[in-house]
Amino acid sequence: MGVAELQRANPRELTVHATAPTVASTSLWLVGEHFAAATVYLLVGAAGLVWIAPDLANGIYLTPHVAAVTHLFTLGWLTLTIFGALYQFMPVALGVPIHSARAAHAAFWMLAPGIGGFAYGLAESSTPFVMSGVVLVAIGILLAAGNVAATLARSRSRDVTWAAIATAIVFLLSVLALGAMLADNLHSGLIAADRVRVLAAHLHVAIIGWVLIVIVGVSHRMLPMFLLADGSDSRWSRRALLLLALGVPTLAVGLIGRLPAASWTGAFLVDAGVAAFVWRVYALYRVRVRRALDPGMRFVRASLPFVASSAIMGPVLLGLGSTHTRLATAYVTTGLLGGLVLFVTGILYKIIPLLTWTVRFGRRLGRGPLPTAADLYSTGVARVQLTLTVAGVGLLLAGIAAASPLVARTGTLSFLGAIVLFVYQIGRIRWGVPAALRSPPPSL
Repeated sequence: MGVAELQRANPRELTVHATAPTVASTSLWLVGEHFAAATVYLLVGAAGLVWIAPDLANGIYLTPHVAAVTHLFTLGWLTLTIFGALYQFMPVALGVPIHSARAAHAAFWMLAPGIGGFAYGLAESSTPFVMSGVVLVAIGILLAAGNVAATLARSRSRDVTWAAIATAIVFLLSVLALGAMLADNLHSGLIAADRVRVLAAHLHVAIIGWVLIVIVGVSHRMLPMFLLADGSDSRWSRRALLLLALGVPTLAVGLIGRLPAASWTGAFLVDAGVAAFVWRVYALYRVRVRRALDPGMRFVRASLPFVASSAIMGPVLLGLGSTHTRLATAYVTTGLLGGLVLFVTGILYKIIPLLTWTVRFGRRLGRGPLPTAADLYSTGVARVQLTLTVAGVGLLLAGIAAASPLVARTGTLSFLGAIVLFVYQIGRIRWGVPAALRSPPPSL
């Protein structure tokens, strides 16, 4: 049974009577190191939110501290998680192995320390750390992007998933170019007058062009399997991809070039693409065979209102202008923390237990009682984590709306508590002893 087949199965049906599961030939150590480093950055980023809560409450986002924490989420959490997931997902979805596992490891060992050094340099206004971090991150992204592109080139499958990953890689390289420009501006001041507009383009290309488009492509394959929902119209994934792929560069050009017509056209296309994606996911939930939702799919469902709300806020911000800094802060907070972090967390609640089950118990089939993938973590803890996450983001947004550092910090503490629970869950999945393997108490 491959990962794709495992994803179709109810985790509670993964018992000793099942066929021994296998995973893609990609080294699980490669996938694991990405997920582990990403989780560390997620935890540090959540702690950083508590630190910058007063700045966020007052809409002061053009500070080194806010930039550092933002990159802990976008580079440290999301980008490392995406590459780790792609190294496992692409061989199964596209039918070809990763072009070079060695290059993938090398990219990781550039990215992981580079992201930390870059974020530290931003927070401490240290040019040497910033520039060395930029160099390491640039090398890592170029290696990883080239490796993914070479893998795509060998695939005979050219479906929505293939197109989404290919498109996202192009946008990632654009993010790198814009980021290098902004980093150089820290000491050269070359684009000082245009910094905010370049920053806005950089952020939209990163969050929408890179992260969201990968999510669209991966979700096209994975969500129908996770939800046991094959009856929805998959053309909405294609529409979402096309609209986002056209909208992101149009919006970026409009923002950088001060071209209102292009900015509004891009914003309309992006919002239409987000709407198509949200509708596709909503339709999958409606037609699912299994009505009860596991924790991972609850996280994904909870992310949809945040994604939709951020899409609504975008044109409002474009119309009012960047001087409305608290609205701009709320806009990014809603999409990044409420939308993308929740969505990706939900997907990892499906992937990590399945891969870990294979590593820990796959060879023990038929040799006694075994847990299911769902037995590796606590459903109750996951529910508390989801509640704390949603409440945390909601309170943070309320704090921004009311310009209240106290409310904003309360929200960030709730969010941090949720991430601590997630780290606990990861540890339990990896090292915990499920009930099925615990020795029964001795009879009296």
